[in-house]
Amino acid sequence: MAQHSSTRGAGRPEPMFAILLLLAGLAAVLFGMAQQGDPEGPSAATPQVSPTVATGELGPTASSRVEGTAYAAALELTVKGRAAKTGYERDEFGSGWVDVDRNGCDTRNDQLQLRLTNLEMDGDCVVLAGDLDDPYTASAIHFERGGASEVDIDHIVALSDAWQKGAAQWEYAKRVAFANDPLNLEPVEAAANRQKGDSDAATWLPANKGYRCDYVARQVAVKTKYEVWVTQAELDAMLAVLDTCPEEPLPDFGDQAVIADNVGR
Repeated sequence: MAQHSSTRGAGRPEPMFAILLLLAGLAAVLFGMAQQGDPEGPSAATPQVSPTVATGELGPTASSRVEGTAYAAALELTVKGRAAKTGYERDEFGSGWVDVDRNGCDTRNDQLQLRLTNLEMDGDCVVLAGDLDDPYTASAIHFERGGASEVDIDHIVALSDAWQKGAAQWEYAKRVAFANDPLNLEPVEAAANRQKGDSDAATWLPANKGYRCDYVARQVAVKTKYEVWVTQAELDAMLAVLDTCPEEPLPDFGDQAVIADNVGR
């Protein structure tokens, strides 16, 4: 009898040992479940990177904010409401065209020489005739001095617009520089220039859609250089254009000083 009892006990685990094994297995299962569902566990602490950022494929808005682009510069412009036009006169920006760069020629003739082709000259400065590929309308215009006025020198940022967005507080020499800065000047069809008037980008853009990115980029550059502010509607209009050409570079400011040093009142 003693031998039979010893054989049966060796073939099965003791009841307490079996219970311990069962509890150990249950604890392991519960621990694994807790780790999987714990919001503070390792999986939650690992930052999730979106596929777009991980692959470097930035969307239009993000890529358009690259440093050096007109879009990025536009986002840095001060946004304020338009001030009153009270006190504005063309002469507040100088009496007519001024030879700011001291090359012996006034700014209007400088610009005509720069943009017109097939020039006919009177001496070194006065443009008598020439042909213009108008950027605002994409039309060809023949200019003749003293004839019907078909070419105007447009201020990319209108003088009146600047007056209402900061220039009223400038010193006179800065306003003269602004009005004669090549960065802010473009020979264009006279009718288009007069249609534009003192409008900003919110209310007027060139009919030639192929030139709109260049036009708005120039406005951004001028307003950046001279610290002219924009309205919210104007900024929205600028960004809407630049969204179509997010890599459009900010134009170089050129050599024109912000304060003209050879003018006085």
